Amino acid sequence: MSAPPVTGGDVDAGTPTPRPAEARHLDERRARASQSFWTAVVAVPAVFSVLRLGVEAGGELQTTLLLVANVGPINLLAGFLTTAARLLSTGLVAVFALGAVLGVSVDRLPGYRRPLFARWADITPAWFVVASYLLALITWPLLYLPLLLPAFAAAFQLRPERLHDLPAARVLIVSALFGGYLVLLTPALLDAWQQRELLVMALFVVPPVLALGIAGPLPGAVIRPLASATEAAVLAMLVWAALPVISTPVLPLTVTTVQAGTGPTEDVRGHVVVVDDVNMVLLQEQGGVRYVPIDQVKAQVLCPSEEELPRHRLRVHDFHVEDSLLEGLGRRVRPLHRIDAACRATG
Repeated sequence: MSAPPVTGGDVDAGTPTPRPAEARHLDERRARASQSFWTAVVAVPAVFSVLRLGVEAGGELQTTLLLVANVGPINLLAGFLTTAARLLSTGLVAVFALGAVLGVSVDRLPGYRRPLFARWADITPAWFVVASYLLALITWPLLYLPLLLPAFAAAFQLRPERLHDLPAARVLIVSALFGGYLVLLTPALLDAWQQRELLVMALFVVPPVLALGIAGPLPGAVIRPLASATEAAVLAMLVWAALPVISTPVLPLTVTTVQAGTGPTEDVRGHVVVVDDVNMVLLQEQGGVRYVPIDQVKAQVLCPSEEELPRHRLRVHDFHVEDSLLEGLGRRVRPLHRIDAACRATG
């Protein structure tokens, strides 16, 4: 005899249990946040590279097409990493720091929709956050590196309470860390005081103090206006900081000495687009493209741009405050050469 069919409230073991609507909605929001975040990370470098070629071409279509045809993707990527990595890391650091603070603050407000930066911080792997801070560490100028301390404390919600259980021990640890920090920067602080560089002194001293209390949560009354204001401020800051990055040339600036026959020599200041067996194509600094026959090129020198000239006379242990760690190490390997007289004469 066959067994009677099972009836009643028993559920087949192979039938999946339906998930609550809230859980499915949360997964969908996280998926959308993840997609928007990674789309921004990938799309921003590509858009910046195209815009830079258009700006460098002076807005002329034919010149832009010439640059697109001769500037390869590797050159664009290298130019973006060397000039815009600082901007990209700044945006990521701001997003992760603000997102973490807003996230722990919103957790105290049941039913309140999490801000965009908080959702981005939730779905970003910890290794990517750490990598963003490491990128900022090697690309930011030394003058602004202290700002990474409060940003790191905010992103990982580091509070003095995590250093030690006893308040007295926490005070000793914080005092020792701050004292060591000041000892490291004492020569630079003294030079800044003598030169009346008050902004430099504030950038060196204030951020470590701010790091002690920047971790959330924030009061509930300020979260709603702060979330919208900070997101708009970060986006506006990135747009403002992106303008000089977009206008930074992709091609090296040179002065080319040209001589036609036995006539006088001429110095042409511009960027080398391409060199072949017939011509050297120069994008002149004052505008226009010039084709110079290769047999008329007598000399060529590489020149620094105006943005590379220093504005401060301060150093931190032989590193200039306007150099990043990467640039400072590079100058130790290959010190800065003297600027050629041709660069000054035609500048």
